[in-house]
Amino acid sequence: MKTKIESTANSVFKKFLSLTTSKGLKTEGLFILCGEKLIREFLQKPNLEINAEVIPEGGSAITHSKSIFELSSPLFKELDTQGTHFNLLILAQPTITAFDPEASPQGLEVICPLGDPSNLGAILRSAEAFGVSRVILTQEAANPFLPKSVKAAAGSLLRIPLLKAGPLQELNSNLIALDQGGTYLEDFAWPKNCRLLVGEEGPGLRGLKFKQTLSVRTRGVESLNAVVAASLAFHEYARKNL
Repeated sequence: MKTKIESTANSVFKKFLSLTTSKGLKTEGLFILCGEKLIREFLQKPNLEINAEVIPEGGSAITHSKSIFELSSPLFKELDTQGTHFNLLILAQPTITAFDPEASPQGLEVICPLGDPSNLGAILRSAEAFGVSRVILTQEAANPFLPKSVKAAAGSLLRIPLLKAGPLQELNSNLIALDQGGTYLEDFAWPKNCRLLVGEEGPGLRGLKFKQTLSVRTRGVESLNAVVAASLAFHEYARKNL
C-alpha cells in the first residue's frame, strides 16, 4: 500500500529528513540509500532491513516493502539531497562494533578521522578496492551514513567492516601514520599486519607521535588530498602484500 505525503509537517517526512543529519542518524538508527545503480545492486543481495521505500510523485515502487511513501515533488527534492531523481530506500544501519586497541591487527587496518563525509565515503571505496581488512572510525570522523558519504562510498559502505574508536588523541602510538615528512611509501617495508592512520587535511597529525610516519613523494606540490594520498598508500601496501 502506498501513502502519499505532501506536507513538510508530516511526522514520517520529518523523520526521513532527519536522516540527512548526524543527530537524526544516531536517533533513528536508519539511513538513506540513494542512487539507482547502488540501489539495484543492493536489491540483488539485500543484507539490511528495508524500513521503507520513498518514491517521487508519479513514480513506481521497485520493492515489496510494506511501507511505501510517495512524496510530492518539492518534498522529494528536499529529501533527495544528492539529486539522484530516483527512488530512495530507508535502511536499518548495520551495527558498528567498538574497536579494541589491544587486539592485534589483521591485514591492513585503516584508522580514519576524516570529518568530511564525501572524503570518508571515498576512503571506504578505495579501502575496499585495495583489500583493506577494516576501517576504524575515530570520534572525529563524519557519520558514514550521511548521504554524501553513502554516495561517495558507492556500495563499499555496505561491504567493508567498520569499527568505532574514541578520540584520536587517545590512540596508542604504535601506529603507522600517513603524513608529511615521513619515509616515502615506495621505500617502506610494509608489514603484513599493521594499522595505518590517515591524517585529516589541514591539521594533519601534528602533536602526535607514531611508530612510523609515511609520506607520498611529490613534485612541486606540498600535499595531496587525503583520499588521494591514502589511496596511494593502500595500493602500495597491496602491491607488496596481496
